[in-house]
Amino acid sequence: MNDISTAVPPQEDEARLFRRALAMFATGVAVITAPRADGPSIGITVASFNSVSLAPPLILFSVDRRCLSLDDLCRASHYTVNVLDESQRETSNRFATARGNKWDGVAFAAEGVGRLPGVLAAFECEPYARHDGGDHVIFVGRVVRHTARHDGRPLIFFGGLYHSLGATPIAA
Repeated sequence: MNDISTAVPPQEDEARLFRRALAMFATGVAVITAPRADGPSIGITVASFNSVSLAPPLILFSVDRRCLSLDDLCRASHYTVNVLDESQRETSNRFATARGNKWDGVAFAAEGVGRLPGVLAAFECEPYARHDGGDHVIFVGRVVRHTARHDGRPLIFFGGLYHSLGATPIAA
């Protein structure tokens, strides 16, 4: 009997194998938005959003150290985690790009700081902590306001592709 984990093309290195294994964990997709002192607001797509604590209300996300907006995000006085709806694949792709005018045709929702329209949930945060995460920086934010709508379905990222939830929820 062959173990499929050993059937790996020889040109793949350990980092690529690790990344492929991590891709087997399905995640939601979020866009982090924050004001910038000079120039357009920050907007970056992440799949590393997670809850940390209920008291105080804390969340976390991580950002690659190569991200062009990292320094501005580190200096931001606040930011918003926008959890994307399954209809927002284009929004995810737009904010995943390193350059270009990400904000062309995008407006913030009427209320809230940096909340994108149509998102499932938005968590407005003030910086709480930052931690070294190897080639990423881990941001912990204290949630000061949150909104959610319960009539949509999340955009899911799994195996390097976007997915949607099935029509029937399965009890936990």
